[in-house]
Amino acid sequence: MIRYHHVHDPDLVREVLRRADAFEPTNALTAVEPLCPEALRVLARAGFALPPVLASATGQSHRSVRRVVARFFSPARVAAQEESVRELTRAAVARELPGGSGDLARVGRSVPAAVLARTTGIGPMPDDGTLHRWSLDGLTLFWGRPAPQEQVELARSAAALYGWLREVVEDTREDPGTVFGALAAAGTDTARLRSLAFFLVIAGQATTGLLVNTVLQRALAEPDSWRAAAADASGPVREALARDSSVPTWRRACPAATSLGGQPLPAGTELLLHLSGHGGGPELAFGHGLHRCLGDRLARAESAWIVEEVARALPDARLAGRPGDAPRLELLSFAAPLAVPVHSPPARRGRDR
Repeated sequence: MIRYHHVHDPDLVREVLRRADAFEPTNALTAVEPLCPEALRVLARAGFALPPVLASATGQSHRSVRRVVARFFSPARVAAQEESVRELTRAAVARELPGGSGDLARVGRSVPAAVLARTTGIGPMPDDGTLHRWSLDGLTLFWGRPAPQEQVELARSAAALYGWLREVVEDTREDPGTVFGALAAAGTDTARLRSLAFFLVIAGQATTGLLVNTVLQRALAEPDSWRAAAADASGPVREALARDSSVPTWRRACPAATSLGGQPLPAGTELLLHLSGHGGGPELAFGHGLHRCLGDRLARAESAWIVEEVARALPDARLAGRPGDAPRLELLSFAAPLAVPVHSPPARRGRDR
């Protein structure tokens, strides 16, 4: 089992993320549990590869890719998504909870996928169920501790996602109005386009959906909080990010011996940085410095818009059961409720818009 040097102090977490030369992101996409030979064969047959790019890259190549991708998550581009996010949410609530009762996690996983497709120009996503399964399987394969037989099944799912992404990259790489087309025009090679696609598609929508689930569950636990969320959910989103982020930790590695907070760290040490729950505030949930998440603005705004619309549509909704009863995703760097079951009195359904 991999042993990590845990870093909880927010100031030391920021220091690690600032010192990119001493604490490299090269293990960002490395499987937590070493993959068994059969799982590796499944991935190899699919041509699956994750060469360093963006979250796992360093130096000039990282900076050039980051500059291009950042354009697709600019303040103006994010602001332009608001009305469509609200419309998509209202439609999802009506579709998934027609009687006012059901699983709000279905809303949290359908809207972010559509928003990512619009923001990056990569076209329509697979159906909600397929993309959700692919995303959870990918996260579990690389950030969970699956047993060998489960690894094989997860690898097959990852290979299927990778196959679809190969087509997406091929279909959009000639269009500079899409994220992959813009990167190709800037000189990013095909292997790194596919590597970025794998992480971008999973992280760009699944983690937002998980954050939405967390905020919904927390707000629904108290009637006053739920009523307040209908007017402005930005506060609940900030609180969830600070205390219970869907990405609570991230990894770094020491290529050479160094020290942190006066403690020596040998070469090869792997660090686990705790991004939320330790007083670092909501901003630290998205990282810090050169590798800060480019989608932070979109994730925060989108989550608030979704929660507001759900709370307005279902003002009398209550959690069905206790928060602890809902299934949860619990991986090294990803954690959140996987279901948010609610019931709402039919006679007092949400207001018309």
